[in-house]
Amino acid sequence: MDTGSPALDRIVDRLGSTGDAKRRYEYILWLAKKLAPLPDDLRQEAFKVKGCVSQVFVVGRLVEGKLHWQGDSDAQITKGLLALLIEGLEGLTPREVASIDPAFIAATGLQASLTPSRANGFLNILRMMQAQAQQFERSRTGADS
Repeated sequence: MDTGSPALDRIVDRLGSTGDAKRRYEYILWLAKKLAPLPDDLRQEAFKVKGCVSQVFVVGRLVEGKLHWQGDSDAQITKGLLALLIEGLEGLTPREVASIDPAFIAATGLQASLTPSRANGFLNILRMMQAQAQQFERSRTGADS
């Protein structure tokens, strides 16, 4: 799969290559454990992902043209899905993040074992990250819309 992100491609290949849903979940939970804590001052409404059953925050920072992400969730599986996206989209340009096609989600094989609300939340996290990337791109280019 070519998502436009080598890191995301590796994660998608790893998840998609196992037919064992339990192993996929273990990998997602492992990613959750690796995620650095989110400072309390970033737990703001502006960074909260809408449309998620659990509390999810994701914050992008633009440093020298590359995006760096932080985030957290109060649910371990959701935190792992967030960590997957943070790892997969780390260090990309705003334009690269904005152009990621959500079709990669199907290639992970995760949708078969995620509840509809979690699958929807995963997509909402990606959309929030893409919206932040587009804001950085607009401010960088000086465009208003």
